[in-house]
Amino acid sequence: MEKKTSLFFCSPYQIELREDDICHPGAGQVLVKTIFSSISPGTEMLVYRGQFPDVQLDSSIPSLNTGFSYPLVYGYACVGRVIELGGGVDTSWQDRLVFSFQPHTSFFTCSPADLIIIPSGMSLKNACFLANMETAVNLLQDAAPLIGERVLVVGQGIVGLLTSALLSQFPLDCLFTVDRYPIRRSASLNAGAHASFDPADENFQVESSRYLQIGADLSFELTGNPAALNTAIDLTTFSGRIVIGSWYGEKQSAINLGGGFHRSRIKLISSQVSTIAPELSGRWDKSRRFETAWAALCKIEPQKWITQIIPIEKASDAYQLIDTRPGSVLQVILEY
Repeated sequence: MEKKTSLFFCSPYQIELREDDICHPGAGQVLVKTIFSSISPGTEMLVYRGQFPDVQLDSSIPSLNTGFSYPLVYGYACVGRVIELGGGVDTSWQDRLVFSFQPHTSFFTCSPADLIIIPSGMSLKNACFLANMETAVNLLQDAAPLIGERVLVVGQGIVGLLTSALLSQFPLDCLFTVDRYPIRRSASLNAGAHASFDPADENFQVESSRYLQIGADLSFELTGNPAALNTAIDLTTFSGRIVIGSWYGEKQSAINLGGGFHRSRIKLISSQVSTIAPELSGRWDKSRRFETAWAALCKIEPQKWITQIIPIEKASDAYQLIDTRPGSVLQVILEY
C-alpha cells in the first residue's frame, strides 16, 4: 500500500523524510495527491537554519497555525489533484487540480474550503507561484505606486522578481533593482527593470545615485537581510516611502536612522500578506486578491524562473543547494 512522505525540519540544517499511512478523507474532506510543491527560499531558509523567532507560524493558514519548534513540517505551496472524496463532498471536486497552503507532503486531507482551484489552462508549474504572487500583489497594494514615480526594489529573489514584473506594468519614470547575484539581475532585466545593480560593486553608490537622480520615490526591501534596509534608506528621496516585505526572523543588524534619515520624512511601511491593509479591507478580501494573483500569473508566467526541479526523495539536497549556492538558484520545485 502506498505511503505518505512528509518533509520534517528536525534541527538546524537537518531534513528528514518520514513515511506514514495515508489518511483517507472523513466526512466533508478530500484527499489530495501532491504533484509539485514550491520552496520559498526566504521564509524556509529561516526554518532550515534555525533562525525563526518563537512566534506562531501563520494564524491565517490552518496547517501552520502552531508555534515554531523542532521537529516541524513547513511549507505553503502545494499543487496537486483531488483523488478521493469523503462523505458529503460535491462530486465536482473529483480529479480537480488544486493549490493549497500545505507543508511539503505527498498526500494530504483537508476541507475543500482549504483548496484553491487552479484556473483552466494554467500550467501546474506556474500555479506553484501563487503564494509568492499573492505576496507581490499585497506589496503593491500597500505601496500604491504612482504614475511617474522612480521606484527601487532591493532584492530579486522570487518575491522581488514578481514584484518587479508587476511594477513594470505601471507607467513609472524608472524601475531600478538591486541584487548581489548575476542570475537574479539578469532575470530582473527580463522582467522589465530598466537597470539592475550589484550592491557589492565599487561604483554602486555613484551609478545608482546617477540613475535615480535625487532618489527613489518608492522603495521595496525584499532581501530578507535587515542590513539591506540601509541601502533602501540611502537611495530613497525626501518624503519617500519604503515598503518592508522581508521577514528577518531572529536576524538583526544596525539600521542607520541618524544622518539623512532623521530629517528625510521617509515612511517605513510594514507589509505582510496574512492580512489585507485596513484601508482596503472594505473593498478587498482574500478571494479578490487571489483572482488578481491568478491573472498576474497568467500574464507573467513565472515558471521560466524555475531553475531546479528536484525529487522529494532528494529534498535535503535542495535545501543545501539554496543554502550554499544561492547564486545558482531562482526557484526550486519539489516533484512527487
